[in-house]
Amino acid sequence: MPEPDRTPVGAGPGKRRFDGGSVATHAALSLGALVMVFPFLWQLLTALKTLAETSRVPPTFLPDTWNWASFKEVFTALPFGDMLTNSVLNTVGRTLGQLVFCSLAAYAFARLRFRGRNVLFALFLSVLMVPSSLLVLPQYDIIQRLGLLNTAPALFLPGMFSAFGTFMLRQFFLGLPRELEEAARIDGAGSFRVFWSIMLPLIRPALAALAVITAMWSWNDLLWPLIVNTDPHQMPISAGLTSLEGQYETNYPVMMAGSLIASLPMLLVYVFLQRHFVQSVALSGSKS
Repeated sequence: MPEPDRTPVGAGPGKRRFDGGSVATHAALSLGALVMVFPFLWQLLTALKTLAETSRVPPTFLPDTWNWASFKEVFTALPFGDMLTNSVLNTVGRTLGQLVFCSLAAYAFARLRFRGRNVLFALFLSVLMVPSSLLVLPQYDIIQRLGLLNTAPALFLPGMFSAFGTFMLRQFFLGLPRELEEAARIDGAGSFRVFWSIMLPLIRPALAALAVITAMWSWNDLLWPLIVNTDPHQMPISAGLTSLEGQYETNYPVMMAGSLIASLPMLLVYVFLQRHFVQSVALSGSKS
């Protein structure tokens, strides 16, 4: 007996069925994307205005004249090239340091058996409960005693280890099958060879996620660079832009132009590592 035709009325071969839920979902996502993009759009439009236009009440959305001079002026108002270099050194130093030290510590806590492992790991996690501002004074004292004030290493040395990064990578190491490790040891591989050749490539999405989180946090860090590096030529761009804020007047077009240029490297980093970042979130959510 032939099956009855369940094609909706008015839905021919060349017509698609209307899905109200899909339309509502796309509308909500589009609205959310607009809310996220609007601050960057306002930043760009402010950079293209004159100083007088940014002080108007009520504010105007589009500039009267498209003024591109702010993007040139930011390089004369600040040692912008040196600050960008310092930001890159700070970000690369912290990110590489955390990827190395956190992955080694996480593998040890997840796979190696030694006395007091759980107690030591609990002490590591206790660092997460300490506000980072409380660590500023002892870290500054160490940097000062080492004679590293107003240098590039002063920016990234205290941030080369992260208890959060160790905890996150440990969870991924725990989710890997132990049979892979046992097979490698049967073939004669030592602990470091197992870590480097077998286990580390399997947590590549987690490493990418940690790299994105650390890079964005390092690039935007403000408190620590303002404390250890007071020389403008040794400041990162996050601290240097604050010097554009005057006591009585702030040159908002130049500040917005500098902020826009400073945000581009992190956007490129996220675009480059976006696939691995999303994959790590999906894997962490699928674990039982």
